Amino acid sequence: MSYDVRAVRAQFPSLRSGTAHFDGPGGTQTPASVVAAISAAMSAPLSIRGTGLPGEVNAEEIVLGFRQAMADLLGADPGGIVFGRSATQLTFDFSRTLARGWSPGDEVVVSRLDHDANIRPWLRAAETAGANVRMADFDPVTGELSPEAVAAHLTDRTRVVAVTGASNLIGTRPDIPAIAELVHRAGALLYVDGVHLTAHHAVDVERLGADFFVCSPYKFFGPHHGVLAARPELLGTLHPDKLAPSTDAVPERFELGTLPYEMMAGTSAAVDFIASLDPDADAAGTRPARLRSAYAAIDAHESALRERVERAVGGLGGVTVRSRASQRTPTLLLTFEGRDPADAYRFLARTGVHAPAGSFYALEASRHLGLAETGGLRVGLSAYNDAEDVDRLLTGLADFLR
Repeated sequence: MSYDVRAVRAQFPSLRSGTAHFDGPGGTQTPASVVAAISAAMSAPLSIRGTGLPGEVNAEEIVLGFRQAMADLLGADPGGIVFGRSATQLTFDFSRTLARGWSPGDEVVVSRLDHDANIRPWLRAAETAGANVRMADFDPVTGELSPEAVAAHLTDRTRVVAVTGASNLIGTRPDIPAIAELVHRAGALLYVDGVHLTAHHAVDVERLGADFFVCSPYKFFGPHHGVLAARPELLGTLHPDKLAPSTDAVPERFELGTLPYEMMAGTSAAVDFIASLDPDADAAGTRPARLRSAYAAIDAHESALRERVERAVGGLGGVTVRSRASQRTPTLLLTFEGRDPADAYRFLARTGVHAPAGSFYALEASRHLGLAETGGLRVGLSAYNDAEDVDRLLTGLADFLR
């Protein structure tokens, strides 16, 4: 069976507005099944987790279902799935907790390719601990962050390496397994920002070699919050700040306060929605298998649209495509000769095309590309984009350049 984008689009109520959304890297639209799951959770009895009354049981089942769904999505252990308000909050929390074991002169390696959420928390934690920070550069011409560029900064004092699974600015997908091998050989831990990667590609944290992996469900059709995956035994060695009566169990010791059960229910529904996009769906197939097949279909669909945009933009003149890595997501950063990308955003917006402009918190990457804080126009393709969306985008860009 082929990927049926029309059927996919029919499941997103917001698309009825007529907007052509190329803003997926900042947050995707939400399918009806996720909205229904959130509503159902809040409509049924709901209480503090327990095993007695219906509200307690519902809450317990939602939490356990959420951990299993995210474990299936990420190839992780459900006992190592941590809920957070956002990926940024989780990274700040874990950087501070890990830094308690650092000494003056220890080192942390970050990547200039990353979103600031995977740079600034480590800089702040290192400053507090008296540790040093080294920054690995990517090639501004090709957009590639090579394993060698990371390896050049590894020493016997390296404690953590923080790197993106995919750049939210230019789409570059570094070779994380190769980086992980080098990091672990140096005796350090690898913290991977998978926020942009998880929206487009199947993830297996064990295969990647990530010790910690964070993502954000609202980038893959779910509610607004963050998730961290790690081995339960590794989490057991970390002791975050918490209230005295709070449980010390893993992963609950990292989750402050009462959990938002409705958000967790929505995230489980988002994972099931992705699995439902498997064009060769077999009702008897496991959810991880259906997720892998669905991601392959999504990748093929998004890549075909990306290639069409790249070919057309290449013929317009006056446009530079900054997304050039050999392995990348369907995310293109465009700049215009003598024109402000914000003007392109506003021009397209008047035609009902949403392609935002800026540096999107990837400040170091934007500066390294010579774009300062201005950045460029970001065209981010998602599973629900179709050929008509692309036609409208390309027509709008051609009219803008004229």
